[in-house]
Amino acid sequence: MRRGLMFMRWHDLLFMHWPVPADALRPLIPSRLGLDTFGKEAWLGIVPFYMTGVRPRFVPPIPGISAFAELNVRTYVTADDKPGVWFFSLDAASKLAVRAARWGFHLPYFDAKMRVTRGNEIRYESTRTHRDASPASLVMSYCPTGNVFHSKPRTLEHFLTDRLCLYSADTNKNVYRGDIDHAPWPLQPADAQIEVNRMTGQIGLQLPETAPLLHFAKRLDVAAWKVQRLE
Repeated sequence: MRRGLMFMRWHDLLFMHWPVPADALRPLIPSRLGLDTFGKEAWLGIVPFYMTGVRPRFVPPIPGISAFAELNVRTYVTADDKPGVWFFSLDAASKLAVRAARWGFHLPYFDAKMRVTRGNEIRYESTRTHRDASPASLVMSYCPTGNVFHSKPRTLEHFLTDRLCLYSADTNKNVYRGDIDHAPWPLQPADAQIEVNRMTGQIGLQLPETAPLLHFAKRLDVAAWKVQRLE
């Protein structure tokens, strides 16, 4: 893995994806970015997980600061033929991380009260607490149900997960790209019981009533770089 600016380890991550009409998401994406589609459909992802070892380069993990839960809402975009992730929101149980990511990466991070119980089944609860932010909450349980596999090019699993950069925008509508690096995702099929999902009202989107496509990943080490403004 190349040397990055930030390092972290993601645990017990669940990809939940729904197909949504492209014209429902296009107005929510900066015009500098192309909305990426698979089979003529856009995809909306809700991704809960837990992080440890979050630290800048040359700084060791700090107890009480370097581990916290995170939850993001995302879709998929391209710029200059480079596919990446666009985040509608990122909720985190770390006030320091929220403010650092807002300032350093121009990402829409929000404070949230979160509780994660990790075992054979993961219990995940999140309620946004950020001042003056749109309400958002998720309550669910999930677990892997099969063996690890790696996605193959030109498959839907590859389209949804194999993206080594993120895009963001500042209040002046400048668009940025931030590269990340990690090994191929160790994906597993998964099962989930969703009790509360109020994560898409903030963007005025109602999810389809169909069950989401689910993929679980037990652990992944990640490096991230400083974002760069696109011309």
